[in-house]
Amino acid sequence: MTATSPPSPLQGAANLRAAALMIAAMAAFAVEDAAIKTLAARLPVGQVLATLGVLGMAVFWIMLRRAGGRLFTRALLTPAVLLRNGGEAVGSIGFTLALALTDLASASAILQALPLALVMGGALFLGEKVGWRRWTAILVGFAGVLLIIRPGAAGFQPQSALALVGVAGLAVRDLATRRMPARVPSHQLSASAFAALVPAGLALALVQGTPMLVPTRPEALGFLGCIAFSVLGYAMMVGATRAGEASLIAPLRYVRLIFALGIAVAVFGERPDAATLAGAALIVGSGAFAMWRELVRNRRR
Repeated sequence: MTATSPPSPLQGAANLRAAALMIAAMAAFAVEDAAIKTLAARLPVGQVLATLGVLGMAVFWIMLRRAGGRLFTRALLTPAVLLRNGGEAVGSIGFTLALALTDLASASAILQALPLALVMGGALFLGEKVGWRRWTAILVGFAGVLLIIRPGAAGFQPQSALALVGVAGLAVRDLATRRMPARVPSHQLSASAFAALVPAGLALALVQGTPMLVPTRPEALGFLGCIAFSVLGYAMMVGATRAGEASLIAPLRYVRLIFALGIAVAVFGERPDAATLAGAALIVGSGAFAMWRELVRNRRR
């Protein structure tokens, strides 16, 4: 057997740059989550979602126009796109409600189960082969979720299950993306996903019966900050995945939880208990293992 050659200096530098970009992207997403939680403390969650949908759609529409594309085409009516946007709406509603009604630390920890939900969804609905090791990782990871939610325990908060609704919706979104027609530009797809948040947010506001409020100047700046950090994080994440090796970059997605925990403690005064931290460790450990097994499987193929 021949030994694996060490990475070249150029590849090593690219990996370092990619790692820095991925870490910065996860920090941006954690700040975005904190800003959404702050906005939802006074404004109705439906209004927050609808406003973010309008702003996000506008940003990606501008990008699309600069590239010479159109916002609305018949391609957006394909089943895969409709399913993706529906999953985006459900996932955003679930996770935003979880941010508004529960601790940032617990909601962020449960969100880290998304890679495990994707592996399970790929096996159940897309016919992907998943071995016993990754099935074990899925079970361990969702045991960590139960450790955070603690159904039946004295400190059980039913609202924590909303984060699982968010995970399920976002998993549907990402699984549908794998069946997306190649003719749909990524900026158009992103714009349509944000557009789906507008009717979803308005419907949620109608169901909740909460009146719309005029945002204050700090809240208006908060909305702009949410979109800025979202787009910046997205751009840095794409740059990281293009420049670095997947085996190095993929596990760094879990750094988002570290930033979220730091913000939860420093900004919101949260004090995650031992069960929450243990559950988060199970989710991150099992998710990282599942990612590693996927990379090993792809290399063998």
